[in-house]
Amino acid sequence: MTTIEKLFDRFDKLDTRINRWLVANSIGILRVCMGLVFLGFGILKFFPHISPIEDLATRTTTTLTLGVFTGHNAMDFVAGLECAIGVCFLSGRFLRVGVWLMALQMIGAMSPLLIYPAELFPGPLHAPTLAAQYIIKDIILVAAGMVIASTWTGARIVAEPTRMLTSLRRRAPKIHQAAKPAASY
Repeated sequence: MTTIEKLFDRFDKLDTRINRWLVANSIGILRVCMGLVFLGFGILKFFPHISPIEDLATRTTTTLTLGVFTGHNAMDFVAGLECAIGVCFLSGRFLRVGVWLMALQMIGAMSPLLIYPAELFPGPLHAPTLAAQYIIKDIILVAAGMVIASTWTGARIVAEPTRMLTSLRRRAPKIHQAAKPAASY
């Protein structure tokens, strides 16, 4: 075995150990990070003139709640919702509730793209403003929330270690689904 092959073999073993650690810990880390993001951004919204999206969030919340929440009450509503989501994700308690609240919050957070498109995509080339970019990045939060939601019923990532050279030749592995259990309502 050449020196390069030995080095690659050692790296391959390290890569496999890292992958096993990621399989064991990544969803939990994702859940905690999501909790910190929601709690952090939620807390900011309790303080007037701190959140860079305050005006847009207030107008959107007022529109979506048909005027039930206006002004700073609208921001307090959004702040409370985001903090509740954050606490659910951080604690791992009421996670199902937290994910459903997040789904509702994401609909509200992304709705300015439909409600205020001229404001968010001005100019001849319709490039997104910073506020629009702030909203568009929520797509990643939605995808992360979907991963967290998949764990409600015990779904887990399973490690199936393969050598790096083998995996380089393939596309990302397909997701395996277990046979559907009989309905137990």
